[in-house]
Amino acid sequence: MEPSAFLDGATVTISDRTYAVCRTEETYATAFATVRDGTETTTIIAEDALDSVAYESIERGWKRLTFDVELPFELVGFLATVATALADAEVSVFVLSSYSTDHLLVQTDDIATAASTLVDLGCDVN
Repeated sequence: MEPSAFLDGATVTISDRTYAVCRTEETYATAFATVRDGTETTTIIAEDALDSVAYESIERGWKRLTFDVELPFELVGFLATVATALADAEVSVFVLSSYSTDHLLVQTDDIATAASTLVDLGCDVN
């Protein structure tokens, strides 16, 4: 399986909301995602919901890009292809994967460059 087969025509949706990535000690039901790894808890939450979050540190200003395509577990190189193209365009990403798809967080200032780069990979970005 080639990553390009999944990128060609894949819909990538850019979130309307802007997110923050927070180091926290708690989990929040309103969070988009929470990751606990034994040493810290990271919460990705919409900035308009930050009033309820107690955080130790925070990175603001992220837009979520969701690949609306189901990716098989045996697919190799999908994120590498995307991340390399975005790195070549000097776009930093924060990556999250769910069971069947991937999400990228991209700084708001870089969203136009990220969208253009994904279009160049064959994606439909909206």
